Amino acid sequence: MSSQRDLYEPKNILITGAAGFIASHVTNRLIKNYPNYKIVALDKIDYCSSLKNLSPSYQFSNFKFVKGDVCSYDLVNYIVVAEDIDTIMHFAAQTHVDNSFGNSFEFTNNNIYGTHVLLEACKVTKQIRRFIHVSTDEVYGETDLETDIGNPEASQLLPTNPYSATKAGAEMLVMAYRRSYGLPTITTRGNNVYGPNQFPEKLIPKFILLAMKGERLPIHGDGSNVRSYLYSEDVAEAFDVVLHKGVIGHVYNVGTKKEKRVLDVAKDVCGLFGLNSEEYIEFVQDRPFNDKRYFLDDQKLKRLGWEERTPWEAGLKMTMEWYTKNSDWWGDVSAALHPHPRVSMIGPSNDDGYFLQYTKRGESNGMKILIYGRTGWIGGLLGKLCKDDGIPFDYGRGRLEDRSSLIEDIRRVKPTHVFNAAGVIGRPNGDWCGTHRVETIRANVVGALTLADVCKNRGMLMINFATGCIFEHDAEHPQGLGTGFKVDYKPNFAGSFYSKTKAMVEELLKEYDNVCNLRVRMPISSNLDNLRNFIAKITRNGKAVNIASSMTVLDELLPISIEMAKRNCRGIWNFTNPGVISHNEILEMYRDYIDPEFKWANFDLEEQSKLIAGQRSNSGMDASKLEEEFPSLLSIKDSIKKFVFEPNKKT
Repeated sequence: MSSQRDLYEPKNILITGAAGFIASHVTNRLIKNYPNYKIVALDKIDYCSSLKNLSPSYQFSNFKFVKGDVCSYDLVNYIVVAEDIDTIMHFAAQTHVDNSFGNSFEFTNNNIYGTHVLLEACKVTKQIRRFIHVSTDEVYGETDLETDIGNPEASQLLPTNPYSATKAGAEMLVMAYRRSYGLPTITTRGNNVYGPNQFPEKLIPKFILLAMKGERLPIHGDGSNVRSYLYSEDVAEAFDVVLHKGVIGHVYNVGTKKEKRVLDVAKDVCGLFGLNSEEYIEFVQDRPFNDKRYFLDDQKLKRLGWEERTPWEAGLKMTMEWYTKNSDWWGDVSAALHPHPRVSMIGPSNDDGYFLQYTKRGESNGMKILIYGRTGWIGGLLGKLCKDDGIPFDYGRGRLEDRSSLIEDIRRVKPTHVFNAAGVIGRPNGDWCGTHRVETIRANVVGALTLADVCKNRGMLMINFATGCIFEHDAEHPQGLGTGFKVDYKPNFAGSFYSKTKAMVEELLKEYDNVCNLRVRMPISSNLDNLRNFIAKITRNGKAVNIASSMTVLDELLPISIEMAKRNCRGIWNFTNPGVISHNEILEMYRDYIDPEFKWANFDLEEQSKLIAGQRSNSGMDASKLEEEFPSLLSIKDSIKKFVFEPNKKT
């Protein structure tokens, strides 16, 4: 057994497939037990993974989630370098055997090519000190039913189905890169795992959900196939041991000698629900090939100090209780409950809906927010949102340009995240900034930079509410064509002093990797009595310049800003609803929903210039980055209808 001095201590770990079943349990364990480790969780959020699985980790500052695919070479290389990764734990894979018979190319791409991408990143960056490749007991092929000797790690690999073949192929790549390039690899091969959060295409959660519905439990063939089952928390501990004590170049079986026939598993589930197994078990057509048994020699890992802790009866009961309380965790899974789907029939995970709803009242999930901008519109709405959703928060008392007062705020509040909604926009409009330049620079530039720097020194993420009013339509982005300015475009509008300060601070904030910069544009809310609401402004004027622009519906997007903090989003984001809408289109909706007698007139930019001192920015913003992160985000027209006009509709 390794001595304490031999323990490997990583600094920055990349866990692939982290929102999947086993990897999420490993991630949550490591985050909780090792606060000095930074963990970057990478997952593309396929049908069988969910950000909800990682919810225990979001309260910790040493956790970062990245939505992405291990098959993206550029992304993987970037993460390894940008996050200074020294350790990779590679869980990402397609794993359901039934699906591999009808969708085998997807398994080859994910399991083999994805592994190859990671290995190349290790080779090129030359900074990985440990690469743990997660494989399966199925690479050994089936074990004789009569033998009492399990497959040792040196056994020949004899896979019998497309899934196990791709996992064996990935292992060969790992072995080759170890020998050719000296990569510090370790491989694990594990028995079946069960427990909370598992997608119900797998045997045990499938049986539990069917039993809950009072439906029959389908068994392939005659149910005589034997499998070994480990509880998820025991497996998470096994990977903890392999990470710290495993020897580079070695393979470790993660197994148990306690075996169960599939038929016995079904009977045990029926027993938990008080069902007559003879009535509720049905035998269905077998797989094209169904291994009779996987039996591992588990002594090597046990010599490192790991042992199975959870008895089958206790683990199955805890799993049943979890699914009983969380039956809707995965939404509609009826397709997964079929005996053996020929292809992956489950749609992509819709985690955006979860992220906008999962923090229920009274459940802060460990998050505490410090908000600057109490008297401002957005700052006030953020506080109300936190209060309504039960998220602990407090407002900053210090002035942004006063560093010592910011440090005192953080000491007092002890936040997990800081939101900056403070700054000078203008009183009553942006023209004020041009005549009060010192105050504008102090608040918009010096203050934002000081807060970002204080947060960076404490390893904290700052959500900064910026502006999209730093762009104007030009030859490449003409009005009405929908060609929006992307997040990496340089500002091209300097017609007001306000916009100049916001463009300046945005460029400077790029130096801070702890900042999430949200470009809000022409904000709108459901409160039509608030004169800061763009709709309230133009309806009271009775005149408008009819230009199509991007806008931000705060009722939809402010909750998303909180979820972006939970996801640890960084960099610049166009924080607008997708698409553009003209002033006339808004006024027409106001007439149709609110006031049938409402009338207005249009005037041009030349007329507008006689009324205001500075120019006004009008542009379309490309919101594709935000839309990719939150696919359920509504277009600007649909969002205004849903969040503004329909709630205020006059009958």
